[in-house]
Amino acid sequence: MNLPNKITVSRILLIPIFLVIMYDPFKWGNMTFIGADMPVAHFIGALIFIVASVTDWIDGYYARKYNLVTNLGKFLDPLADKLLVSAALIVLVELGMAPAWIVIIIISREFAITGLRLILAGEGEVVAANMLGKIKTWTQIIAVSALLLHNTIFVLIGLPFAEIALWVSMIFTVLSGVDYFIKNKHAFTNSK
Repeated sequence: MNLPNKITVSRILLIPIFLVIMYDPFKWGNMTFIGADMPVAHFIGALIFIVASVTDWIDGYYARKYNLVTNLGKFLDPLADKLLVSAALIVLVELGMAPAWIVIIIISREFAITGLRLILAGEGEVVAANMLGKIKTWTQIIAVSALLLHNTIFVLIGLPFAEIALWVSMIFTVLSGVDYFIKNKHAFTNSK
C-alpha cells in the first residue's frame, strides 16, 4: 500500500475517534471560542474532523505529484470522504444541530453514487471524483466544520453561515449526483 492510500486509511481510522469524542465521554464541559459557546468535546471533534478532511487534499497531492494514483486509491478516497462526512452529519442530526431531511438527501446521494461506482467497477471501470464531486466534498466539509464549531466567528455578526453552508452543500451534492448519473448513464443503457 502506497503513502497516499495509507493517508486515506488513516482518515477512515479517525472516524471512530471523532465519534467517541463527539459524545463527550470525559465530560470536559463548555468553552467559548470566537464568540460561540460550545462543549469542549465539539471543539475537539471539529479539530479531528478538520484534520481528517485535510488528509483528503494531502493524499491526492502526493498521489498526483509522485504518480501514485491507483485503482485502490480511486476507490478508497471517495469512500473515506463519504464515511467521514456521513458520520459527522448523523452526529449533527442526533445533537439537533442539522435538519434530518437535508442529511437524508446528502447521504442518499452518497449511497446512490456508491451503487453506481459498484456497477461501473463490475464492468471494469473505476471512476475517480470529478471537479463537481470535489466541490461537493469541500462544501460538505466546510458546512460540517462550521456546524461542529457552532457557527464560530459568524455568531458575532449574526450570520447563520453554518446553515447557509449546509444548504450550499446540499445543492452541490444533488448537482454532482445528477452529473455522475448523466455522465455514466451507459452503465444502465448497456445493461441487460
